[in-house]
Order: sequence, then structure tokens, then C-alpha cells
Amino acid sequence: MSNIKLFEEQQVRSIWIEEQQKWYFSIVDVIAVLTNSPRSRKYWNALKTKLHQEGSELSQKLGQLKMLAEDGKMRMTDVANIEQLLRLIQSIPSPKAEPFVLQ
Repeated sequence: MSNIKLFEEQQVRSIWIEEQQKWYFSIVDVIAVLTNSPRSRKYWNALKTKLHQEGSELSQKLGQLKMLAEDGKMRMTDVANIEQLLRLIQSIPSPKAEPFVLQ
């Protein structure tokens, strides 16, 4: 089941995986919300590199799922479940991080 979550009127794509009983969220959408970056995909690529250099295994454990893109097509995108997302958010300096987690 796909779903769109809203945070401060910005969309975060999400999908429920029944077999795992978990929600997965588009990482670039979360980064866009937290950083207001118009280039959230580049931000994510830089953050993945930084995490890898620091020895974090988080970025290696994340998966990809098909989600509806802005062009209306289903495209693979990096996703994180709630636990992974909470760890990832700690790596993003943003005053929106705490309100996002609390939502």
C-alpha cells in the first residue's frame, strides 16, 4: 500500500510492506523536508559518502523500492524503515528534525 505523508505541507512518499509489517519512506523526500534543499538527491549522495567514510553501515543496509516519481512513473528510490530513518535523521543538522520525528 503506497501512501503520501505530509510534513509542513511537503510530501514524503511511503509504502507499507505487508510481509515485513513495516512502513518504508523515501529518503530523498525526508531530506528535502528537513533541509529545504532543492537538490535533495545530491545531498543524500554526499551524506551516504560521508556516512560510509565514517564507518557507518547504515547506508549499506538501506534498500530501494519503486515509488511514484514526479514524472508519474514508478522509479526505484532509496528507502528507510522507521528505525533506519531515525538513525539517518540524527546525521542531518536541521531544526525540523525533532518535529519530524514526533509526527
